[in-house]
Amino acid sequence: MSTPTSESLVEFRNLTFGYGDRVILDDISVVVPRGKVTALMGASGGGKTTMFRLIGGQNRAQSGTMLFDSQDVGQLDQAGLYAARRRMGMLFQFGALFADLSVYDNVAFPLREHTDLSEPLIRDIVLMKLNAVGLRGARKLMPSQVSGGMARRIALARAIALDPELVMYDEPLTGLDPISLAIAADLIRKLNDSMGLTSIFVSHELEKTFEISDHVIILANGKIAAQGTPQQVCQSSDPLVYQYVNALADGPVRFHYPGPTIFEDFGLGTVPVQGREHRRSAP
Repeated sequence: MSTPTSESLVEFRNLTFGYGDRVILDDISVVVPRGKVTALMGASGGGKTTMFRLIGGQNRAQSGTMLFDSQDVGQLDQAGLYAARRRMGMLFQFGALFADLSVYDNVAFPLREHTDLSEPLIRDIVLMKLNAVGLRGARKLMPSQVSGGMARRIALARAIALDPELVMYDEPLTGLDPISLAIAADLIRKLNDSMGLTSIFVSHELEKTFEISDHVIILANGKIAAQGTPQQVCQSSDPLVYQYVNALADGPVRFHYPGPTIFEDFGLGTVPVQGREHRRSAP
C-alpha cells in the first residue's frame, strides 16, 4: 500500500472499480506527484478515463480509497465535492467546446458559472488565458472556424480559467498534425511549470509523452503494469510493458483474436506439432 505524503496531490489506495461484473480497476495503488506532469498510458478501454471520473467524484470506488489532497473523494458530500472540483480543470477529448459560443465566451463560461467576478475582470482573465495558449487574437471566432489543434488550445484556456491546482487532459495529443501536437505537448509542460500545476494526461503518443512527463503510469488488465520515470518504465522487464513502449504488433496482446486454429477452420490434414507432423482425419 502507498503511504500518504505531502508530495502527492492525488492518491489511489488499493482501489477497485467496475461496471457490474466487469472489473475495470483491480486493487490499484497509485501516487500522482504534486507539481509534476504524469502520463496515463495503456491499451484503449483499460480504465484511464475511469481514473479521471474517480478523481472528480463522478464514479465512486467499490473498495479502497481515492484521495485528493488527503481528502477521501468517495466520502465527500455534495458541497465538499463541489469545492474539490473547483480546484480541478478538465480538458475533454477533442476539446468539447460549446458550438454556439464564441472562443471568448467558451473560456469565460466557467468564470461566469462559478464566480461573481465583474465582466471587466472576466475579460482580463479570459484574454490572459487565451494569450497563454497563443490565441488571444482568435477570441471573436466561433468553434466552427478554428482547427482541431486550436480547439484543444481553447479548451485548455477554459480548463485553466479558474486557476486550478490539478488539470486532467483526456487524450490531448490524439489526432493532431505534427505541429499542433508539438504545440499542445509544449503547452502542457510549460503551463504546468509556470502556473505550479499538477497535470495528468492520457496519451498513446509515446515519443512526446515520454519527453514532457515526469512520471508515467501504464495500466493493463485492470492493474498497474508499470509506474515511474519515463526511463524506468522503458527499462521495465514486464512483457506487456515492453510490447507497449516498443510498439510491437504481437506479444502478450496478440495480433490474432482468439478462435479456432487455421487448420481447424480450413480442414487441413497436417498440423505441425513441435517439429513433427500429425495427420488429421478428414472432417
